Amino acid sequence: MQKSVRDYIRTIVDFPHEGILFRDVTTLFADPRGFRMCIDQLLAPYAGMRIDKVVGLEARGFILGGAVAHQLSTGFVPVRKKGKLPGQTISQAYQLEYGEAVVEIHEDALLAGERVLLVDDLLATGGTAAAGISLIERLGAEVIGCAFVVDLPDLGGRKKLEAMGMEVHCLCAFEGL
Repeated sequence: MQKSVRDYIRTIVDFPHEGILFRDVTTLFADPRGFRMCIDQLLAPYAGMRIDKVVGLEARGFILGGAVAHQLSTGFVPVRKKGKLPGQTISQAYQLEYGEAVVEIHEDALLAGERVLLVDDLLATGGTAAAGISLIERLGAEVIGCAFVVDLPDLGGRKKLEAMGMEVHCLCAFEGL
């Protein structure tokens, strides 16, 4: 029987807090067949489209985004946590379960009119992705799609991004938190 991307993802119970089922993609990344399948499937909906840059969200989005950018022969741009980028940046705050976080992008990372694919490992509430989209759009670039390995539909992230007019592509979903 052929494995799916979902089959390579391990679930860790009660991490980082009791009651949480953590979806660990490192087991997917460690398997050469699983990782190649993942990258190929992340790219599939965008075959033949012009994509100027791939933007990856910290941190596992860097692994995926770098591989996707390589396959597309395009550039990769990181969206990082506040204070991690050395050059001039723009920032976007977003809400967490208990508080606020801030992500940044270099102010010269994208050009107006560039077509961008946003990539990350997991879509939960959509807060980080929405902040990344805001940064991309503030630089004048266009988000042509948002690609994730895992969707946690019970947390509403897909609906949030779709309400922003985003096209969302997820390889698998896990119910629950």
